[in-house]
Amino acid sequence: MSQRIDSHPSESDLLSLSRNELRKQLRQRRRMLSPREQEQAAASLALNLIKNPDLHRARHIAIYLPNDGEIDPHLYMAPALRKGVNFYLPVLHPIHPGKLVFSPYYDGVELTANRFGIPEPSFSKGLRRPAWALDAVLFPLVGFDENGGRLGMGGGFYDRTFAFSRQGTRPAPKLIGIAHEFQKVEKLPVESWDVPLHSVVTDKQVYRVK
Repeated sequence: MSQRIDSHPSESDLLSLSRNELRKQLRQRRRMLSPREQEQAAASLALNLIKNPDLHRARHIAIYLPNDGEIDPHLYMAPALRKGVNFYLPVLHPIHPGKLVFSPYYDGVELTANRFGIPEPSFSKGLRRPAWALDAVLFPLVGFDENGGRLGMGGGFYDRTFAFSRQGTRPAPKLIGIAHEFQKVEKLPVESWDVPLHSVVTDKQVYRVK
């Protein structure tokens, strides 16, 4: 039986932690959710994704496979597919370390665990879609605040892949952070390399950032 959320460290406790300590605490907190709690959160998340204006016109959307207690966005796929949306999964780039490419994601696609143990489609130059050609990207957060400050796993893959979005020289997708509501903290610093979010969607609400 999972421990209740309100028995975890308070938000004031979390704010006093370093980024690494905060990351550890928030990851532990989401891993302790029961399967039932995760199912309820996923259902609520899907409804909020449907409401998010940043996704209303998107037809090419990157999604993720949940890992480490991350909230699951997959219930959003069925209604989006009926509207003609194409989905893609991130794949570790085999030539440019630290960056991602995106391959089509559909029922029956073959997946293989990458070096982090996360399933991904095989790299295929002919099938992948450039990051700039996506309309929207749903990616998991470890922590976030209402002003767009965010905390990831620390690898910097999304920041490097979408660094071009800060330059405004070419079309860029809507970058949408996904998290459980309890992963929200009062304030997170914005680093110089952080790509800005357009919104954050949780199981409770949509936070519009820009």
